[in-house]
Amino acid sequence: VGEDSAAFNLTEQKITSWIYFAAILGVVLFILNVVWIDNSTGFGKAFVDAVSGLSDSHEVVMLILILVFAVFHSGMASLRNTGEKIIGERAFRVIFAGISLPLAVTTIVYFINHRYDGIQLWQLQSTPGIHQLLWLSNFISFFFLYPSTFNLLEIAAVDKPKIHLYETGIIRITRHPQMVGQVIWCLAHTIWIGNSVAVAASIGLISHHLFGAWNGDRRLAQRHGEDFEIVKRRTSIVPFAAILDGRQRLPADFYKEFIRLPYLVITALTLGAYFAHPLMQTASFNLHW
Repeated sequence: VGEDSAAFNLTEQKITSWIYFAAILGVVLFILNVVWIDNSTGFGKAFVDAVSGLSDSHEVVMLILILVFAVFHSGMASLRNTGEKIIGERAFRVIFAGISLPLAVTTIVYFINHRYDGIQLWQLQSTPGIHQLLWLSNFISFFFLYPSTFNLLEIAAVDKPKIHLYETGIIRITRHPQMVGQVIWCLAHTIWIGNSVAVAASIGLISHHLFGAWNGDRRLAQRHGEDFEIVKRRTSIVPFAAILDGRQRLPADFYKEFIRLPYLVITALTLGAYFAHPLMQTASFNLHW
């Protein structure tokens, strides 16, 4: 009864839609830079300084930043049904992104700048094979994280945003791939960095995504009713659990559900993000957040 995830047919795409998407993305990034990121015009540094003033502990500040993001992100998600009825799907999406994006950027930048400022709890970076293992884990994590953005045109409000009930592809492995991907990402980075700031960030992010899994099920049940209950019975939150206990029956050609353009795109973007780490670190450091 669910939708086919990562379905992308070039013949069904409208060039004008993707032109609008590119234009909207450019405008959003420009506004984000002026209003939030640029220290000479934006409020980002003032926000970080205000939160940092609450405690001298980088761990506490890290947790507060994640908590603020989580409250607004999950709070607005919980109010989505009501909000869309009042102002419409597209307007609510714009407000949701307009608040969530700056807070997410702030949290990421603060983590990058202060990831080595905590108390060192262990040091495994010189262990043979650990870099390769954690790199592979991090790479895999993005195949779980990405399904939250299968509907890029809806995220940009080019298409009418919907609450999708996906059932194929990575949903066969876990009903909440973003949560699983975040757990894998956190574990990989925490093992590699091995200090208290990384542990605090992981505790905050994993807690937020565990709540998000529960909240996501609740919202899907409200929107899709019995259809969601059917999908819920034959999927699982724990990866592979539904497959192993026979509730999820894989079709003979299930692998074809992963040989699709969105997965190829995320492969390229994940590799690009890895090689762009030095640029990301330099850009974050220059903000002095």
